[in-house]
Amino acid sequence: MRARRIGGAVLYARSAVRIARRGRRRGREERLVFVVGSPRSGTTITASLLGSLPGFVDLDEVQPWKAAIPELIDRPQDEAARRLRTILERVRTLALARGLRGVEQTPETAFVLAAALRAYPEACAVHVIRDGRDVATSLLERGWLSAARTGADDARLAYGSHPRFWVEPERREEFRDASDATRVAWAWRRYVTAAAAVPERTVGVRYEVLAADPEAAAGPVAEALGVAPDLLASRFAEVHDRSAGRWRRDLTADQLADVEREAGATLVGAGYELSTRPA
Repeated sequence: MRARRIGGAVLYARSAVRIARRGRRRGREERLVFVVGSPRSGTTITASLLGSLPGFVDLDEVQPWKAAIPELIDRPQDEAARRLRTILERVRTLALARGLRGVEQTPETAFVLAAALRAYPEACAVHVIRDGRDVATSLLERGWLSAARTGADDARLAYGSHPRFWVEPERREEFRDASDATRVAWAWRRYVTAAAAVPERTVGVRYEVLAADPEAAAGPVAEALGVAPDLLASRFAEVHDRSAGRWRRDLTADQLADVEREAGATLVGAGYELSTRPA
């Protein structure tokens, strides 16, 4: 128990120090922004650019927040909201950043998004959506869901092929035995679906548009955040995506078939056309 408390304190300290280096302001700002979406979808760069706006600060992935999410999934929403707010306010206070509009970018926030937005009634969410096949290509490179991968991330959540909290209970064994390509497509599908939980307080941005047409991407986001569109567009103009469509050359036929089999309906629902490439 003592080791767990010490470990938790380290996570808080790391998060606070990282945030404090980016900006400090006393006060009480409640208009937070939660950037959600699948890992490797562009959430990091989007949150970083939003956090660079005047009066904002990029909170990065708040480690104790990320570590708590798996335990909060099945809790009553009010309880989860209280716990999330306690974590985030502690970090913001330690970093002297409560007077800035924090931009929290933990992808797993998608699974507790309703609770996060209940915790901060003046907050909104930005959902970054990227072609799941490009996401799968990147996740396969990272190997986070690979059966051969060991170790853990900075929130001490283990890598490997074991079922995560976001895997449907009735499919847990199937997940463990699936191909790596199926598992990464599974992850993209579940994150994208979860991030759509509170549409009335969420603005979507397609990563491909963000990279190709920053003005078009900035408009809806700027309106939702109440910032100048031209200022946000100038920030978004820093994004240059040279990997769009790389799945066409980097996924094998079998991998592509696995990805589209697992996530095809979600890809179509998100506006992407399925490949006709044979397996």
